[in-house]
Amino acid sequence: MRWNNLAENPTTGEAALFGTDAVTTRTFDTPEFRGITFHEVRARSILNRVPGASRMPFEWTVNPYRGCTHACVYCFARKTHTYLDLDTGLDFDSQIVVKINAPELLRGQLASARWQGAHIAMGTNVDCYQRAEGRYRLMPGIIAALRDRANPFSILTKGTLILRDLDLLVQAAEVTDVGISVSVGFTDQELWRTVEPGTPSPERRLDVVRTLTDHGIGCGVLMAPVVPFLGDSPDQLRATVRAIAASGATSVTPLVLHLRPGAREWFMAWLAKHHPHLVRRYERLYAEGAYAPKWYQRRITRQVHELATEFGIGPSGPGARRRVPVPAEPEPPGPTQLTLL
Repeated sequence: MRWNNLAENPTTGEAALFGTDAVTTRTFDTPEFRGITFHEVRARSILNRVPGASRMPFEWTVNPYRGCTHACVYCFARKTHTYLDLDTGLDFDSQIVVKINAPELLRGQLASARWQGAHIAMGTNVDCYQRAEGRYRLMPGIIAALRDRANPFSILTKGTLILRDLDLLVQAAEVTDVGISVSVGFTDQELWRTVEPGTPSPERRLDVVRTLTDHGIGCGVLMAPVVPFLGDSPDQLRATVRAIAASGATSVTPLVLHLRPGAREWFMAWLAKHHPHLVRRYERLYAEGAYAPKWYQRRITRQVHELATEFGIGPSGPGARRRVPVPAEPEPPGPTQLTLL
């Protein structure tokens, strides 16, 4: 395996663009990273206050990466790449910002007298256990810093790599509140291969739930996204909830697909290519904005909750005792964006 150093210049325009003093840009010549460029930066801050935090079950996040090789066509975080003059499509999937100093930076910020030990959510913007984490190994240091300060935290992921850090998670759960959720919106194989091409299969993700539960760490499932007309039939919902129940999940929280600017254009282009007959139906369903109509969301939530009761798992929501990480609102462009989310 070989890293190719493409650029390392603290005075380039690229460094200014990323809001840091220096950027090292690399490629990796193995098949799993082919076509992907990594921008290694030393971030100035790693704790981010969530815009509109009063509407969220958490106020603070940590995001060691920006951009995501999971390449989910619906990812709401795609718009954040425009703040770096990168596009919301292929660039988001292949131009990955890596905050290489995230663990040491977090340890320092947690030790500050100003920090009050608030809950920290991870994986709410892009996945902290995407493939790059296998190379950069930022999460062990981050979890260790949180463990050592007994700081409560939660993680939302589609990645199976979280099991690498199982021992650290068990240690952290002994001293603080640790919430883990795995995102599985559907179990349909064809849908998974086209809409989430860079992720582990739904079955492998549910194996993560099973393993965490077996080790005493309760793990919920964020059933997201429920994709209208492609993953929302009664049979599909039943099959997904049944599989979630079989994994031992402590809860299931449905979330209908939402299409914010940036994600909407990329998703609709994918839809026109793979399911052109659905384009007009989507235009009508999302005519009022990024979210499906309330009546549709309520219908899906009711169906999932009824199935969860049938299969013996309890639905959860924002008011549940254990925090369930959900996607956070992307930070707007501006001075705060220099912390690189």
